[in-house]
Amino acid sequence: MQTRFSTRRFLAGPAALTAALLTLTACGAGTTDSTAAGNDAAGPTIRIGVGIDASYAPFFLADAEGLWAKHGVDVQLVQFGQGSEGVNNLIAGQVQMSGNSDTTTISMLQQSPDLRSLLVYEQSGKYLKVVLGPKVTSPSKIRKMAVAPGLSEMAATRFLESKDIDPKSVEFVTADPPEIPALMKKGDVDAYVLWEPWPTKGVEQGGKVLENTGAFGLTYAQWLLTNSDWLKSNTDTAVKVAETLEEAARLTESDPQAAAEATEKAVKVPAAQTVTAIKEIDFGVRDFTAADLKGYENTAQFVLDSGKVKAKPDVTAVVQRGWLNEHVKGS
Repeated sequence: MQTRFSTRRFLAGPAALTAALLTLTACGAGTTDSTAAGNDAAGPTIRIGVGIDASYAPFFLADAEGLWAKHGVDVQLVQFGQGSEGVNNLIAGQVQMSGNSDTTTISMLQQSPDLRSLLVYEQSGKYLKVVLGPKVTSPSKIRKMAVAPGLSEMAATRFLESKDIDPKSVEFVTADPPEIPALMKKGDVDAYVLWEPWPTKGVEQGGKVLENTGAFGLTYAQWLLTNSDWLKSNTDTAVKVAETLEEAARLTESDPQAAAEATEKAVKVPAAQTVTAIKEIDFGVRDFTAADLKGYENTAQFVLDSGKVKAKPDVTAVVQRGWLNEHVKGS
């Protein structure tokens, strides 16, 4: 099945969109809509925000294989430079659902308490990696670390703590992921912790991968997100998306090459790189566990302790434990 793409830049006319973008992220790049050609699904059209890396492979595979239509929903994937930008646009009403990491989403909850997380579709302790600059001989030499808000920042903090380095002794330089390898090459930062393809890009710029986040006990999960009002009115559509994503996640694990080819076509990530990433990520749709909730509470405490929010994010209101098992057959 062919996929056609058109590039659009959102107009930040509504005050809510402007506030969301200015508060949560510097959203400088345009977005890309992808719609599966020949999609004959009789169901409603829904826009889903996705990032541009291999962690979104199930969405791209669903597009390529016509799985959205199979499950009765017409989906447009809207690409963003990072997952948090998709959530910004979910808050602003420009998309109806979005995929994003648990940590980054939790860091955004104070501004967006109406977010709802329906399920986990992947998790990993290997996909994010610590990259040291060409002249950095050991973690003790790190003076500046580049971070993207959310998951990257927490991973950098936990990495430093694991090496008995006080995070307050290291300057965190906030930047968008595509900028970070170049900052390292120029010597503006000494290290960073990011997901692929940015560790590989860092190696190409002369850096070296020290370890993955699992080495110091940090894993992340990706959530499927929507907001409470839309979910109340569109539960059947949300179920169809969840069913599609469940099938696509299984296919990603069983046929990495097909998922990699779909990802390369959608976002130009080399297929070989995605195949490697799929080995590092556990794809599979599942409900939330008690252990998940305990970890999310720890993340919420980290966000509070960072001083970026005035109150601890309420994770229990956002995470819809039991929704998947109640609504999706066979889960």
